[in-house]
Amino acid sequence: MIKKTSRYVGFLLLVLFASASSAQNWPEKAIRFVNPFAPGGFGDGVARPMFEQLGLALGQPIIVESQAGANGSLASNVVAKAAPDGYTLLIGNMGPMAINPTLYPETTADPLKVFSPIMQLVSGPLVLLVHPDFPAKTLSELIDYARANPGKLTYGSVGAGSTTHFAGELLRMQSHIDILQVPFRGAAPALINLLGRQIDMAFVNISLAKPHIESGKLRPLAVTTLSRSSILPDVPAVAELLPGFEVNPWWGLLAPINTPAPIVDRIQSELARILKDPAITDRLRQNGLEPEATTPKEFSARIASDIEKWREVARVNNITGG
Repeated sequence: MIKKTSRYVGFLLLVLFASASSAQNWPEKAIRFVNPFAPGGFGDGVARPMFEQLGLALGQPIIVESQAGANGSLASNVVAKAAPDGYTLLIGNMGPMAINPTLYPETTADPLKVFSPIMQLVSGPLVLLVHPDFPAKTLSELIDYARANPGKLTYGSVGAGSTTHFAGELLRMQSHIDILQVPFRGAAPALINLLGRQIDMAFVNISLAKPHIESGKLRPLAVTTLSRSSILPDVPAVAELLPGFEVNPWWGLLAPINTPAPIVDRIQSELARILKDPAITDRLRQNGLEPEATTPKEFSARIASDIEKWREVARVNNITGG
């Protein structure tokens, strides 16, 4: 019995030593970032300069690989099953990480049980838009108008179960109004229908909305951050009228669970430094994104609180993944 125990302890020490040695020498080859959506957008478009700088800092190239499908779950599954060695990481988004577990609990694992959060990189706030001909000029007027016309107003989303869908349902829940979702296959058709007045309102990413706001073709009523956005400083926050209202979609970086802490900390510290570069922050803000650079602990807390929040919104509004 003593010999067996000694062998087990020796084997365990060997594994721990090998893991520590591997983490100390990391990285020795290219690092793969798996993007949950199609090529373009934040994953391998907006963030490319940031990832290029990270590769230079680490001495190895960063390869962004798109694994689109199942509203982001496909990419999540790929990374969750990868070796926890720091060479396969996930570009995580609030939808797959915090909404999918609410809508599809039987097929979507708790992200905090299969991933080691590294950092929330950015947030991408939304803005509530209406056509200039819409009778309400402010959010307060919109809510009053909706209460006077229950079930008659529509809001566009980029699809059922999306962040824009849940933004509309959170507004409906907190303001006690009856509005109807009209799902589209992406933001572009939602904007086209808003411009054509086929729908009454829509929550849209600030970067996509800004040209239409500046041209006067659409009117912004409120942003979805807790306080006003630096990108649209003259537009009030929904929370100014409905305290606590926040829909602030984010992008972050996650590793498979049990990835050695020195690797996680190295990536986080390098990215935190990179996100202080004015050229990087300016590029992000031009695309409607706010740099965040959180710690792993802060990012974990954000994921946990978002899952709880959207689970409650889904329960109250009877939203399911069926």
